Amino acid sequence: MLSSPSDTPAVLCTAPHSSPKALTHVNSDVEIAGDPLAIAHLLPPVPAHPSTVSGFAGLIRQLADDRAAWAPLVRYDPTVRWYHRLRTGPGYEMWLLSWLPGQGSGRHGHGPSAGVFGVLDGQLTEHGRGSRALGAGTVRVFAPGYVHEVVNDGLEPAVSVHVYSPGLTEMPMHCPLVPDTARDALAW
Repeated sequence: MLSSPSDTPAVLCTAPHSSPKALTHVNSDVEIAGDPLAIAHLLPPVPAHPSTVSGFAGLIRQLADDRAAWAPLVRYDPTVRWYHRLRTGPGYEMWLLSWLPGQGSGRHGHGPSAGVFGVLDGQLTEHGRGSRALGAGTVRVFAPGYVHEVVNDGLEPAVSVHVYSPGLTEMPMHCPLVPDTARDALAW
């Protein structure tokens, strides 16, 4: 039996419709160059600060997985919605917000800022183009000019985290949406 000079299995090379001529050893890329994941200088550096929507969403998911990093900071205020700036970086800022039942943001925009927000605990409802329930683990993305309202319609407190890029410089309030039934009643 023929054997290979290394522990790597040998590959038998044959011409079509002929008998085996010789045993040739073929090296794999990992054998030649080494495992690229084990060579730190070949990996892209981990960014100190995210700069993309997916990077911001990853930052939110990372925070969601580390309850000990955010839960001790949360405060609940029955008179106003509580918020705390967690982090700033080049071109973005990150805020932690708490929501008691019945508290809401009012219908608002974000000026020139885009955003990513996620629910860390509890459930919120977003009203924009339609309404959607947002449970813990949900992450939403929006572009500059997006107008919405976020409300805790539930019976339990909720916590969310918001990243704005660039950092929030304005939050213009908008008139509340009038449901179709109320608008139709006013038209009479």
